[in-house]
Amino acid sequence: MRKGHQSWVFERKPVIQSTATVVGPFEGRGPLGEDFDVIHGESTLNQDSWEKAEKMLIEEAAQLAIDKSGLTKEQIQFFIAGDLMNQIVSTSFAARTLGMPYLGVFGACSTSMESLALGSLLVNAGAATDVLVGTCSHNSAVEKQFRYPTEYGSQKPPTAQYTVTGAGAAVISEQGEGPIVTSATIGRVVDMGVTDPFNMGAAMAPAAVDTIQAHFRDLQITPDHYDLIVTGDLAKVGHGIVCDLLEKHRIPVDLVKYWDCGMMIYDYDKQMVQAGGSGCACCAVVTYGHLLKRMKKGEFNRILVVATGALLSPLSYQQGETIPCIAHAVSIERGNISG
Repeated sequence: MRKGHQSWVFERKPVIQSTATVVGPFEGRGPLGEDFDVIHGESTLNQDSWEKAEKMLIEEAAQLAIDKSGLTKEQIQFFIAGDLMNQIVSTSFAARTLGMPYLGVFGACSTSMESLALGSLLVNAGAATDVLVGTCSHNSAVEKQFRYPTEYGSQKPPTAQYTVTGAGAAVISEQGEGPIVTSATIGRVVDMGVTDPFNMGAAMAPAAVDTIQAHFRDLQITPDHYDLIVTGDLAKVGHGIVCDLLEKHRIPVDLVKYWDCGMMIYDYDKQMVQAGGSGCACCAVVTYGHLLKRMKKGEFNRILVVATGALLSPLSYQQGETIPCIAHAVSIERGNISG
């Protein structure tokens, strides 16, 4: 099952039996709005705090993914999820509501693929038959924690990104119909000395390249093995850096489409999002919503999703630390899809 130094190949081909995406109103007005399951009309979700609203997002996405799978909560063996809040409280409190065995994970914005890789590993190993995975983020909650509260109205530089309000969840099963997870590459922590929390793309891009290199090396494949390689939330700045670094390392990324979820979820001309989207939900809702729907239509047969995360905290930033980053890659194939 282990391939090379840091990759897993899933011989049993775990199935993504169902997915669910829930977003806020701003995301719903973007170019991918039609691909999301639920678009809320206001970002508070009738809660009295941004953090409670974020908890509601992951609860709703989780329950919807379960309902779409045809299973019950009691049939799900494990719930693997995380978020950006202190001690991943959004998903932990949602797990309290869901009442199922829970593994909380933290990979910052890489959590979508971290949870998918771990859920697939459990199913492939026979340790579970059905696993629920997911993640969430909320613009106002994240801004308040890592930068300035939205109420402050501070200006941001062009390198800054706009945190996605949303949640994505998926049920991974040992059998059924849907896309299959064929492999995963677990990233290393990479720190190139970036200290600016308003330039996450530059901080995370080297980690994305490191994991992409490891994936190709471990599996002994080239970029044209895939119809699409997509990073999680590097946006314009990080996407450009990845392209430059891949060229420098002589990885022929020009053989395949290379997109970034942070560049896809918003309309740059109509929505003021600086460099683009970010946040745990960015990769989750674009992958579980837009990309897998296109795969079901036959537009993609094989994609590599590389979710990136900046592993800083408010405390580490205040103490002058640099920003360590990580990226996890998951390979998804079209598999047995009806319709």
